[in-house]
Amino acid sequence: MGLLQERLKNYREPQKYMAAGVYPYFRAISGKQGTEVEMEGHNVLMFGSNAYTGLTGDERIIKAAKDALDKYGSGCAGSRFLNGTLDLHIQLEKELAEFEHKDDALCFSTGFFVNSGVLAVICGREDYIICDERDHASIVDGRRLSFAKQLKFRHNDMEDLEKQLQKCEPDAIKLIVVDGVFSMEGDLCNLPEIIRLKKKYNASVMVDEAHGLGVFGREGRGVCDHFGLLDEVDLIMGTFSKSLASIGGFIAGDFDTINYLRHFCRTYIFSASNTPAATAAAREALHIIRKEPERIEKLWKVTNFALRRFREEGFEIGDTESPIIPLYVRDVEKTFVVTKLAFDAGVFINPVIPPACAPQDTLVRFALMATHTEEQVERGVQILKKVFTQQGIIK
Repeated sequence: MGLLQERLKNYREPQKYMAAGVYPYFRAISGKQGTEVEMEGHNVLMFGSNAYTGLTGDERIIKAAKDALDKYGSGCAGSRFLNGTLDLHIQLEKELAEFEHKDDALCFSTGFFVNSGVLAVICGREDYIICDERDHASIVDGRRLSFAKQLKFRHNDMEDLEKQLQKCEPDAIKLIVVDGVFSMEGDLCNLPEIIRLKKKYNASVMVDEAHGLGVFGREGRGVCDHFGLLDEVDLIMGTFSKSLASIGGFIAGDFDTINYLRHFCRTYIFSASNTPAATAAAREALHIIRKEPERIEKLWKVTNFALRRFREEGFEIGDTESPIIPLYVRDVEKTFVVTKLAFDAGVFINPVIPPACAPQDTLVRFALMATHTEEQVERGVQILKKVFTQQGIIK
């Protein structure tokens, strides 16, 4: 056995939880994502999905993907930089740029590649990247790949952000990068104050709208539009794998920045382009979201119902302002137990443990779709109340 295998053979955390019967990951779904799904022969309410608009099984999107398969084939066999650009990619980029009120946009094959690729190249050695400590892992990896100087501020702590900005050379490029909606806790970035500090310190701002797109703002444009600050944000990132019912991502910004990224961003240049089916599906989903504002209204109706019911039943849900509802457990072992008991009782939720959160902040993540009903939410609340009470988490 080699040294590498010798080291890795000692990693047995998953096996420990498997032996205890509470391992919660990689459960296979037999069918389309929806509000109820079959997993391992077991019918469960799906409260673990990021499909906020509830469009993953929409027949219009499925048809658009099938039509693209017929016209373009199954893949592009190359990167966007060389032979992998379709007119379909260009059409979607133009529509996304218009949607986000920017000059231009680039589409990537995953949302992770957007953040990890853009942040790796956009700032130089004498520049600064300043991140919220709870930014998504793709942002963390992107800044690690950058030669820029790295600074972090405490979560949504604007006083600490200003302290970090004061450490920077006044004439250096300073890029503040934040999630619009923080994916585990469901709270929003303090964008109005971030923009105020941007102007005060001559900085730039990039917002990850992965969990804001299709949820907040006019026609679902995101948190930047929700705060009326679209034009003040320099770069807007989004994904297709959540509200847009597909896979992929994009970055939107001014012409010169997008022109630079188009020729220097390694995850764009050296990665195969997004498939025709995925691109067409995302484009159709964008059209549906814009044409059907009632879909977002339904999402907020059921979200507000769920927020009220969890608070009434005594759950600790933190500062969430979104369809992402954290139910705090604050114990790693109990987090796995709660997830297993809920699944057995017919509710699928996601456990959140380190490194996705601090050890004392473990939680299960309850997420909503526009297609959920209040009756389904109430069933979920009652099942989870019973489980949390049995485990002594709530009274």
